[in-house]
Amino acid sequence: MNRATPWLIGTGLVLVAGLVSGITPPEDSLTDAFPVRGSAHQEVTTRTLTARVVHSSVAERLSDERDEWDAEGNWLVIEIAASARQSELDAEIGLASLLVDGRVFHASERLPDSLLRSPLRVGVDTTGLIAFELPASLRSGTAQLRLSAGYFTPSLDDVIMIPIDLDAAERTGTVELTAPEVGTP
Repeated sequence: MNRATPWLIGTGLVLVAGLVSGITPPEDSLTDAFPVRGSAHQEVTTRTLTARVVHSSVAERLSDERDEWDAEGNWLVIEIAASARQSELDAEIGLASLLVDGRVFHASERLPDSLLRSPLRVGVDTTGLIAFELPASLRSGTAQLRLSAGYFTPSLDDVIMIPIDLDAAERTGTVELTAPEVGTP
């Protein structure tokens, strides 16, 4: 055995170890959610939900005359038509978040009537609004809407992911809030 053989074997083992660590998935991938990607105005179906973005707008004020509630700010309001896929037991959008430039914003829970956590029916759309209060400086770019049923942090479940173009969203002064309605928009 010549003197270079141990060095060649050691170098080979280091390269193999680097390759194995490079192709090994991260530990989080064992419990991560399964992304189901779609596009705006397209129906996206997961194991528990079916959802479609109907309309998106950016508003300076949200108002609900019935409950005498209003709020000013930089609001992204998304109208969604959603239904349960197989069962109405605990059928709801439990998680609605928006990913913009690496930052995550959760849907506002201040709205008196929101599609968030509203009961959904099998085969029949429930149409309603979900609103995100964004920083004043965030008015353009592309965001990713994420919807999931029943869990605040979905693990080993699917998540609907739909891109939202903030530049293409309708600009309006005030959005009048409405309660979720059963039936197609």
